[in-house]
Amino acid sequence: MRPSILFLTLSLTLITFNGCVPPSYRPASRLVAGAGNKGLQSGPMIGYVDMFEVMLWVQTKGESVVEFTYWETNKPEVKYTTERVFTEKPSYTAKCVADQVQPGREYQYEVSIGFEKVKLNYPTTFKTQTLWQWRTDPPPFSFVAGSCFFINEAEYDRPKPYGSNYQICSKIVEKKPDFMVWLGDNAYLREPDWYTHTGMVHRYTHTRSLPELQPLLGSTAHYAIWDDHDYGPDNSDASWIKKETAWEVFQDFWGNPTFGLEGQKGCTTMFSYNDADFFLLDNRYFRAPNRCKTCERTSLGKEQLEWLIGALATSRAQFKFIAVGGQVLTTDNHEESAFHDFPAERDELLRRIEQEGIKGVVFLTGDKHFTELSAFQNKAGNWMFDLTSSSLTAGAFVDAATKTQNEYRVPGTVVPENNFCLLKLSGPFRQRTLTISSYNAQGTEMWTKSILPDYSIK
Repeated sequence: MRPSILFLTLSLTLITFNGCVPPSYRPASRLVAGAGNKGLQSGPMIGYVDMFEVMLWVQTKGESVVEFTYWETNKPEVKYTTERVFTEKPSYTAKCVADQVQPGREYQYEVSIGFEKVKLNYPTTFKTQTLWQWRTDPPPFSFVAGSCFFINEAEYDRPKPYGSNYQICSKIVEKKPDFMVWLGDNAYLREPDWYTHTGMVHRYTHTRSLPELQPLLGSTAHYAIWDDHDYGPDNSDASWIKKETAWEVFQDFWGNPTFGLEGQKGCTTMFSYNDADFFLLDNRYFRAPNRCKTCERTSLGKEQLEWLIGALATSRAQFKFIAVGGQVLTTDNHEESAFHDFPAERDELLRRIEQEGIKGVVFLTGDKHFTELSAFQNKAGNWMFDLTSSSLTAGAFVDAATKTQNEYRVPGTVVPENNFCLLKLSGPFRQRTLTISSYNAQGTEMWTKSILPDYSIK
């Protein structure tokens, strides 16, 4: 090879290592993030967690190079590094995959920005899922469910502040959940945010940068669906002109395993954790306009509903959790349920679950700004449950107990203040008990109920 060709080849290799251009080859004016802590905007955050992969996320203040280093807690001398990712405008977010992990191990990790380590004053660890199948009973595990996370920004807010009790994040950390499922309205887009990519990124960035949130992001895995406020304006539906922009921003800021069914957009996905299956649904992207009299009346859409029924029928999990933005099992006549304007679709969903003989369905819902547990037994004799967990920091529906009428409500489970729910699975394989507890923003237990292996409530 001629020297000139060799020099060109080596130069190109250096410039494009790991598919990323090093800062020295970028115009200095574009490298505005700084390095280390000076370049950190929010995070790091743990996304999906499996046996051989863990997604790690971070946001920088400008264009920069990001990489994560991780190691087993009991083997600190052996370190692994993710591929480098270059963060770019407008979101400056990076997703790195830790793909040199083993099942059932605990790892510590750190993030570097601009080739300088970020120093944090809280622990950053993750745990991979355990390979228990054919070996032992599934391990016990716990997760948090919550929705409606409003963070004040006075310049763009309504006159009276709507968000409060941000310390709820630290109360969640204290419970040491294995992961958290965010049930929508995880950020509240305001009027200046709605119609531009810049506005949506601003809102997500402002919410994600809350100081109280950072230890929670870094210590447990996070999965998310959206509802109307992190999708668009209040009660947004499929007619929302910026829904594809909202979908792009949602992907930038969350670490779900997938985003939408094959060939479709939206937030639909699915994951398994130990012996439980989780189905994350989208009740906005395909939702018919509420006031359209001639539109096909659908909230989920035919493709998503068919996928869900097939996936539920395929699942062998004792508990099958279905996350969707609004309540499903309620007799209260309110507009904010997932199917208020779509009774035929709701009836089809529940009828087909009944006809398929599917057991152990637990809907995880949000939106209502109060918490309650609903229980419903279908004609096949199978119980279904709906845990509504709301609100984390947004204003609470303080009169929920008297101003809502739900005949499926489990007595004593209404919480009309900021709160979160902790769900624990324990016990032998196929004989698991699901324990659900609600805690207010001060960490006080509000109620605890257990769903036993025969699906009765204690």
